[in-house]
Amino acid sequence: MATSDVLDLTRELISRPSVTPDDSGCQQLLAQRLKAAGFRCEHLRFGEVDNLWAVHGAGEGPTLVLLGHTDVVPPGPREAWGSDPFVPEIRDGLLYGRGAADMKGSVAAFVVALERFAATHPEHPGRVALLLTSDEEGDAVDGVRKVADLFRERGERVDWCVTGEPSSTARLGDLLRVGRRGTLSATLTVRGIQGHVAYPEKARNPIHQAMPALAELSARRWDDGYETFPPTSLQISNVHAGTGANNVIPGEMQVLFNLRYNPTWNAAQLEQQCEDVLRSHGLEYAIHWHRGGEPFYTPEGPLRAAARDVLASFSGAAPVESTGGGTSDARFIAPLGAQCIEIGPVNASIHKVDEHVSVADLQALPDLYLALIERLILRA
Repeated sequence: MATSDVLDLTRELISRPSVTPDDSGCQQLLAQRLKAAGFRCEHLRFGEVDNLWAVHGAGEGPTLVLLGHTDVVPPGPREAWGSDPFVPEIRDGLLYGRGAADMKGSVAAFVVALERFAATHPEHPGRVALLLTSDEEGDAVDGVRKVADLFRERGERVDWCVTGEPSSTARLGDLLRVGRRGTLSATLTVRGIQGHVAYPEKARNPIHQAMPALAELSARRWDDGYETFPPTSLQISNVHAGTGANNVIPGEMQVLFNLRYNPTWNAAQLEQQCEDVLRSHGLEYAIHWHRGGEPFYTPEGPLRAAARDVLASFSGAAPVESTGGGTSDARFIAPLGAQCIEIGPVNASIHKVDEHVSVADLQALPDLYLALIERLILRA
């Protein structure tokens, strides 16, 4: 029943076109199930974003949170898909649909595992909880970031957090994510003086002025890495200037860039370093920074040990323990003092046309999450 249940629930979630920040009723559906299983459910809406906090248990002991999101990225041209992205379809052992891997399959598996745990261990120690948002794929302002602020005000304790992001590479359980880099974005405006290209002495070209500074920033080796983290990197993602005419020196240039950084740095330090370079080149500029989240890292301890053993039993070998990839909402939970890891299905098709998940992997996920919950809560 459990394996068919997770497949049916995933299908139902996929059929709801919950493109960020629209939840399309996914969280209401899941809350109804969890309430029936004895969970206390709280709907936390901030702006246009829905968040669900569901908790079971109240006794002494640790708090384990399963963290996920119900929103998905837009499907793109529907005619490019082999089937409607919001009509789940199984072909050759794969379940197709937007969100199948990222991350409605994991969310469904979370719910099924929590239902089974509460039914089997109604008087368990500590607390198990599910936290969902509809703002992970978007700006991530009114989602888990805002919920974490609320948790701070309440004094809400989180000891362990398991995020269901698709982390596996070739087979379910072959990779354990134990940290993520921080992300810092900048919108840089370099001001010059517009003029005719034939009279450069009467103008000031912001492109020419900015290029040496940008070259220095992009070529800089920020550090040599940290623990299992790769070195910090800066990537320029967009450059815009000009009026469209080839005989006009533009008066302004806009540059977008992003830093992905390890625990060697924090956002404030990187902002200072970048602006020092810009000032050293004599630029007249304005810059807007967006701090997407600080890096987090879970050192060796009960959470990593339990996850390693559980994943090895499912995949047949000890998982690779990695800090690679982009970002996840765990970056907002880690500063609460929680140890955070990520375990999910194979990351092969997320955000792509014909996103899919293996039906066999999907049916195994509730057992995997249940084994991890029991190992952490019952042996604490």
